[in-house]
Amino acid sequence: MHRDPDAAVRSPAGGDGPAGQPYVYRRRPLEEPDWRRLPGWRDITRAEWESAQWQRAHCVKNTRQLRQVMGGLLDERFYDDLERDRGERATMSMLLPPQMLNTMDASSTEAFYADPVRRYMLPVLSDRRTDWPSHPHAERDSLHEAEMWAVEGLTHRYPTKVLAELLPTCPQYCGHCTRMDLVGNSTPNVDKHRFTAKPADRLGAMLDYLRRTPGVRDVVVSGGDVANLPWPRLESFVGSLLEVESVRDVRLATKALMGLPQHWLQDEVRAGMERLAAKARERGAQIAIHTHVNAAQSVTPLVARAARAMLDTGIRDVRNQGVLLRGVNDSPAALLDLSFALLDEAGIMPYYLYMCDMIPNSEHWRLAVWEAQDLQHAIMGYLPGFATPRIVCDVPYVGKRWVHQLAGYDRERGVSYWTKNYRTGLEASDPDALTRRYEYHDPIYTLPEKGRAWWRERSRAA
Repeated sequence: MHRDPDAAVRSPAGGDGPAGQPYVYRRRPLEEPDWRRLPGWRDITRAEWESAQWQRAHCVKNTRQLRQVMGGLLDERFYDDLERDRGERATMSMLLPPQMLNTMDASSTEAFYADPVRRYMLPVLSDRRTDWPSHPHAERDSLHEAEMWAVEGLTHRYPTKVLAELLPTCPQYCGHCTRMDLVGNSTPNVDKHRFTAKPADRLGAMLDYLRRTPGVRDVVVSGGDVANLPWPRLESFVGSLLEVESVRDVRLATKALMGLPQHWLQDEVRAGMERLAAKARERGAQIAIHTHVNAAQSVTPLVARAARAMLDTGIRDVRNQGVLLRGVNDSPAALLDLSFALLDEAGIMPYYLYMCDMIPNSEHWRLAVWEAQDLQHAIMGYLPGFATPRIVCDVPYVGKRWVHQLAGYDRERGVSYWTKNYRTGLEASDPDALTRRYEYHDPIYTLPEKGRAWWRERSRAA
């Protein structure tokens, strides 16, 4: 719906585009789709649409509410497909802000099925693999973050960096969520784990740990999504972080900058961010916002306004950490369109593209390492170097590695091998931690027949 057919730029393997290049750059103005085209929002005013309170109150949480918004635009078969997925495969409960749903193409059932944002925010059963819906090595906490908690919710995986999971909720739930083990409501397929300590006690324990651990200089404040934490509580926590002598970088993780930009445009939030940015400057520290945009059509004028409002508060940067997903952004054109929309129109820095993690029921989204390597090669040279997103594999027990950093690769069985140059808290006394090779696994359906047969035989034996 928002894609210009003339921008159908072929990948390098597909031949030259109109100007003799595999990709042709053209600046495209952002578009805020008219929400009134959807029957359930026909009478919604602009003031209502731009209200964070209205957006939160009208999130789509179930099939009945989706029907009310869509009216007769979608065939019954889509709703049946959706309901079957909710009961048989979904690892995340449904939660869609109107802002996100409005960017999907609902001009027909077929267009809705094919829409990139729909494919990861509203998965249906027919999207999933029937041969290998999950990899044999898929795990609920695929990155083993909870194993590395220094205190509850504080993952200390890297030597100088920690991840602070402040809360287990978001304004929107992505089907591919890497923290599906903890975040969101339980589904028929996943009984979610829960924090045991009270929120104030957990956050206090995190701050106490950081005060007595001067080797940590970088804190990613996440969850869940920080947009779901009441602003006074978030400002208090970040303000306390900035008083820890060793902390030099604070990164706030929020997909809501795209999914609910109305939140970040509220006066209370803007004024609070100005206070935090000023406090950071006073002590030579930096604050950045990391958001999560996977498709160019998600970058609308409201998203650009929110990003610029945050930059105007004096924070260092707004960066994007997308996820590489099949059927969403798995072509050079899609990745470059996304990167230029972020950079040129919203002032958001393309930063990382993560490979989708090995969580249950995610195989239809995941790409093989060699496919990610090809995509990294294909997008080089078009963007400024500082704004060329790095495609990374988050290897279990290792961490982020650029996709070309592997130490070995068995393409037939889809097993890549990786090494690391630091110990996590789990390996303080492990003499082999820095020489061991750690495994990551390609989706089995991407393997040659001999490799697929090997996995079938191994699964039968298991």
